[in-house]
Amino acid sequence: MNDPAGHDRDRRDPEPSPVTGRVIFLGTGTSHGVPMIGCSCDTCRSDDPRDRRLRPSIYLEVPGRARILVDTATDLRQQALAHGISRLDAILFTHSHADHVMGFDETRRFNAAGGGSSMPVFADARTWDDLRRTFHYVFDGKPRQGGGVPQVEAHAIEPGVPFAVAGVRVVPVPIWHGRAPILGFRFGDFAYLTDCSGIPEASYPLLAGVETLVVDALRFRTHPTHFSVDEALEAIARVAPRRAWLTHICHDLSHATVDAGLPPGVALAYDGLAVDVRVDVD
Repeated sequence: MNDPAGHDRDRRDPEPSPVTGRVIFLGTGTSHGVPMIGCSCDTCRSDDPRDRRLRPSIYLEVPGRARILVDTATDLRQQALAHGISRLDAILFTHSHADHVMGFDETRRFNAAGGGSSMPVFADARTWDDLRRTFHYVFDGKPRQGGGVPQVEAHAIEPGVPFAVAGVRVVPVPIWHGRAPILGFRFGDFAYLTDCSGIPEASYPLLAGVETLVVDALRFRTHPTHFSVDEALEAIARVAPRRAWLTHICHDLSHATVDAGLPPGVALAYDGLAVDVRVDVD
């Protein structure tokens, strides 16, 4: 049998078993967040809590097995406190743009909560190069006084090649963010494609059978590095999940107004949204 990445599984290995996990949307906004500093548009002044969007990130918990964070968003401290996230088993990175990595120093608190153990962190080679430059103090080995530095266990991952986190099977899905190749992630019947402006042909087989799809939809107008709403709907139609959520939403989109006009099975995600998904575990 072929696995979702197109590689033959070792026939001696058992097939992964599906179990239920829960995904929490920690942030569904853009790099600016919503409301934006200095903006007085209707969405930025909205009283609807679904129009308050922190920087993009999700948290997957598989009870008794794994607690996985995707991206360390700028607002990670606020997000973790809001949702009572005090322990992590791993951090996964989609790419190295500031809104997805600038909470990386908060890893120190998760180290402490985990008894001082190092945090397994998974990223592709390009992202690791950027992390090592941006957070040089974590990796340069120089002794420092004061509060210490995050303790991390670095794992390099490759597009399309599955790996396991605490027994949970993860498939890195190559996508385009403008001209930059970045990663989405598939966990069982759930796939998360934030900061996406294009899905390569070779990645569609990796998404076959996805039941819950999360995809970038910045605004209605086109953008060079993000899907518009219409472009996201085209991608959703091709993947054909049972349900789809739009994320990485800017202040152009008022939740109540836009959500009411989306096709059946498609909705705007919002901060704090929790959805149950089926993930594969070994």
